[in-house]
Amino acid sequence: MTPSAPIEDFSDAELEVTEPKDYAAGFGGVYHSMKPSLTELGLVRTAKLMLKINQKDGFDCMSCAWPDPGHRKIAEFCENGSKAVTWEATPVTVPREFWAEHSLTSLEDKTEYWLGMQGRITEPVYRPRGSDHYEPISWDRAYGVVAEHLNALEHPNEAAFYTSGRASNEAAFLYQLFARMLGTNNLPDCSNMCHESTGTAMQYAVGIGKSTIAYDDFGKSDLIIIMGQNPGTNHPRMLTALQEAKENGARIVAVNPMPEAGLKGYKDPQRVRGYLGKATEIADQFLKIRLGGDMALLQAVSKRVLAAERAHPGTVLDQEFIAEYCDGFEEFAAHIDAVDEREVEQATGLSAAEIDELADRYLASERVIIAWAMGITQHRRGVDTIKEIINLLLLRGNIGKPGAGASPIRGHSNVQGDRTMGVWEQMPDSFLDALGTEFGFEPPRDHGVDAVHGIRALDHGKLKVWMGLGGNLLGAISDTNLAESAMRKTKLSVQLSTKLNRSHVITGEEALILPVLGRTEVDMQRSGPQYVTVEDSVCAVHASHGQIEPISAEVRSETAIVAGIANATLGDRYDVDWLGMIDNYDVIRDHISRVVPGCANYNEKTRSREGFVLPNGPRDSRHFPTATGKARITVNELEPVECPPGRLLLQTLRSHDQFNTTIYSLNDRYRGIKKGRSVIFVHPDDLAELGLEDGQTVDIFSEWKDEPDRVLRGFRTVAFPTARGCAAAYFPEANVLVPLDSTALGSNTPVSKAIVIRMAPSSTPVGVGRPVVV
Repeated sequence: MTPSAPIEDFSDAELEVTEPKDYAAGFGGVYHSMKPSLTELGLVRTAKLMLKINQKDGFDCMSCAWPDPGHRKIAEFCENGSKAVTWEATPVTVPREFWAEHSLTSLEDKTEYWLGMQGRITEPVYRPRGSDHYEPISWDRAYGVVAEHLNALEHPNEAAFYTSGRASNEAAFLYQLFARMLGTNNLPDCSNMCHESTGTAMQYAVGIGKSTIAYDDFGKSDLIIIMGQNPGTNHPRMLTALQEAKENGARIVAVNPMPEAGLKGYKDPQRVRGYLGKATEIADQFLKIRLGGDMALLQAVSKRVLAAERAHPGTVLDQEFIAEYCDGFEEFAAHIDAVDEREVEQATGLSAAEIDELADRYLASERVIIAWAMGITQHRRGVDTIKEIINLLLLRGNIGKPGAGASPIRGHSNVQGDRTMGVWEQMPDSFLDALGTEFGFEPPRDHGVDAVHGIRALDHGKLKVWMGLGGNLLGAISDTNLAESAMRKTKLSVQLSTKLNRSHVITGEEALILPVLGRTEVDMQRSGPQYVTVEDSVCAVHASHGQIEPISAEVRSETAIVAGIANATLGDRYDVDWLGMIDNYDVIRDHISRVVPGCANYNEKTRSREGFVLPNGPRDSRHFPTATGKARITVNELEPVECPPGRLLLQTLRSHDQFNTTIYSLNDRYRGIKKGRSVIFVHPDDLAELGLEDGQTVDIFSEWKDEPDRVLRGFRTVAFPTARGCAAAYFPEANVLVPLDSTALGSNTPVSKAIVIRMAPSSTPVGVGRPVVV
């Protein structure tokens, strides 16, 4: 029986709090994977899709960028991958009557969960100027509306082209080509809000902003340090790699303010003992670090490494590696020697003994991987913290050898590929030169806006058209109220989407929603079925083939929509056969092969069932294409996060049943939350010190400089064993508390992991308060 979309939105009136779990996956993982699929898709459709997800001749999972092993299992997917497939491949659709029955004003109070549950969008819809409703529109007319607005701009920089990491390489390549042919580098993307700090730091330190390891390196490592990451929820298949690493003798250290089920234990659902036996202990050491303390921890460990070298000269540091491949060591050593241990303990909340244990583990290991995610990047000093990760690895030559390296774990499935294809507001001249040569035009050279600067430009009236290739910018960006107010100032907002989200509700004077094919669906063009390509977290590129019939004959591929808009806008301004590229994506890939570094013979390589791996100088040959030609050991000034008395540091995070801003259900079973999301996790001792109780309803105020406080009303406190002085609440609800201009130095990434807050008892019932600024 096909389920219908919910009529009423949810509230937190029935919210339940139970004990958090101490392991991930097992029978529960299988049950919660398959129940939604079988209920919504049915047995046949479920089997057809789940047996093809992440297979060499199947489609790439859209839920994260975790790499695929060389030997695939029959079920090469995780719980959240299954939910992502179910969410996209649902037979539930938005009926045509929906647009007439629901005004935009009436949709403003709907949650992301309710919007997403309305089903797939099956035809283009348009909001005319002065109307409060979308209405169906033909594709030709939709393309015409976009072309009219873009061609009426006084300057191309009055438009911005945002990209989500779900877009394929082919779509992303055409998208950035169109924007640059129009005359702008305004190409913000979701990386601006997550791993931009990683790219900035690694590009400076080692010459490439990507992982320096391959998938198999996890199985060869002696020590894996996981920082600011929750793999059990955000990258569940990583737990299998960690389990296999432990079986090969590796030790694992988790550095995180909150204990997470997947970092405690793992029951592999593809093994019998995953159901009957004891969970595999993942973390051999858990460091419950204070928010913002990671940089201090890394410097303290490096200080101990240097001290060990002095005690045993020539036996600790990789002197040969440092001399041949690195620069900056002497300055770094002098700086680290001056690190104050008392400041470290205050910044980290850790004891000297805990830090000593981590340092001893590092010194005892010949091959070390350090992995991290948003818990590191979304800090004021996120860039410098990642530079300190690189420093620690370089001291013992842990880059460019098997089982060792830097491992940023990307979230969205092709966010790395989109950047490789040129979606960045600051692409280097070498890329722009190749692009211009290939297509016979002069690309613009001035840097464009990123996501944060884009919102500020919207607010100042400098951007007239905003286009989104997938994603949900208004759900993902910081300072929700300001961002929504800014978006309303545009003349036209355009979204290429599969389902409804907040960015469809808060629009410009005119708006378009253009429905796209899902990655699960067959992309049939004139030359036959097409495949697209993606790049994962370890630089591996492979094909993705749709498996099921499209939800509607009116739905078009992202590639076809981008090319259609470009053709309508640019016409014969340039000698580009946009429509021919829709007919056969091989034409796009031929262009990619001549423009994008490392992609020669792209069609041939991507037709291989194995795909191919992009070249990576630090990993492949210890070649570091930095400004100095060497890996750069850097000096970074420690700047602990200040938190006044009576305040806490808040981090935003995802629930277990969530992917980015997409809410699959109202449960977060690993943390013990059911039927609601309006909660704030706080250490019980902090609650007591603040005069609050577990289960009490509070208002949460964020404080930043001299700006007015931002507040979330009606949140339930949940006593949780997080680090002292720290708290956590769900994203995107808590984004309203993050000031737009509170960003990481060097990367401009929103500081979503160290927000100074205070709490006060509330009279607002849990879950019914709207985010406001007071």
